[in-house]
Amino acid sequence: MDARAIIAQVRKGQTPKAADVSAFAQGLATGAVSDAQAGAFAMAVCLNGLSDAGRVALTAAMRDSGDVLGWDLAGPVVDKHSTGGVGDCVSLILAPMLAACGVYVPMISGRGLGHTGGTLDKLEAVPGVSTDVSEARLRAIVAEIGCAIVGATGRIAPADKRLYAVRDVTATVDSVDLITASILSKKLAAGLGALVLDVKFGSGAFMKTEAEARTLAQALVQTARGAGCPTVAVLSDMNQPLAPSLGNATELAICMDILSGAPEAAPRLVTLALALGCEALGLAGWPEDKARAALERSLADGTALDRFARMIAALGGPPDMDQDWRTHLPKAPVTLAVTATVAGHIAAIDGEALGLAVVALGGGRQKEGDRIDPAVGLTDVRSLGDRVAAGDVLAVVHARNDDAAQAACDAVAAAITIGAAPQVGPLILDRIT
Repeated sequence: MDARAIIAQVRKGQTPKAADVSAFAQGLATGAVSDAQAGAFAMAVCLNGLSDAGRVALTAAMRDSGDVLGWDLAGPVVDKHSTGGVGDCVSLILAPMLAACGVYVPMISGRGLGHTGGTLDKLEAVPGVSTDVSEARLRAIVAEIGCAIVGATGRIAPADKRLYAVRDVTATVDSVDLITASILSKKLAAGLGALVLDVKFGSGAFMKTEAEARTLAQALVQTARGAGCPTVAVLSDMNQPLAPSLGNATELAICMDILSGAPEAAPRLVTLALALGCEALGLAGWPEDKARAALERSLADGTALDRFARMIAALGGPPDMDQDWRTHLPKAPVTLAVTATVAGHIAAIDGEALGLAVVALGGGRQKEGDRIDPAVGLTDVRSLGDRVAAGDVLAVVHARNDDAAQAACDAVAAAITIGAAPQVGPLILDRIT
């Protein structure tokens, strides 16, 4: 394999042979491809793009650069991936809901990125929980409980890990082809039989416009299917937080309310979880009416809660999460309400600014290696279109000290616009098949 020849082909807008792309990915994983060559490849892709076939080849090659799991279970193996937003804790309720319906969910998730929270960080807000497990332990948890939300081992898509680090320092993150290959190489390495994708757009998402999100969704679906995995994507609105809480323990508390039989705690969150669950079960062969009924039943009868609590215990958490979860979640010592200074409607919400306020509180990482404070965050965040009077609470800040709380209050107040009633669009705009 001559890395220079492959880079030259991409630079000229040509599509390398699949075998050459596979060799290049193996070189990324083993170190045979230098950082300079990896950066040149990423820049060539960023500037010229890849063909559909080239994107499939790169995704499959990065998937195959490490371990690819295989399963021998009594039901289908499915998963869900979100492109990220604020207050988006769908995975924490959807995985146990699907498990309660008899499908298996080996959910390899990530940590917080930029202004968006990470599913693993939210889970690890529970004392004792560790999402760093071996492949053998992942297999055991999935087989016994039906779902496991864990981090990727070093042997899952190592080519992506290497290329992602290079992209981060060479201004080549913003490429639909590279984003697609990065997302799917890790997901498909889990040995999925089907995948549902939640591609978000709006103020709290990475993709700010519907057009950008649609382009990414189409690339993801086409590439995943080209790599052999039945996949559907939905386009969802992230112009306001999905749940009224942002943070780690704060979002987990909302999930526990929902799993404990209180869907009114976050109606938009439940709506999206049910929609994604129906898509996942549909890919597994379920009729839509039966899928929705089974998912709703799993919340109503406590079976989803039971699966979640058992998963928490299997990951090292307390054995009674379903019975006594409030005592297990950490609480910040300082709370401070953000109040409206004028009357009107919630006209706009800068979701990215809200997410960054949580990061500044310590609920996310400002640099690699930062420790997460699981207790801090926001609760009681108002929704778009809500009518408020002067003095009404717009959100409540949970902080470690008074200074941090006041700074967060100022940031939250600046992120919420009060004015005329806005046109609030649907939560789900489209599905991409």
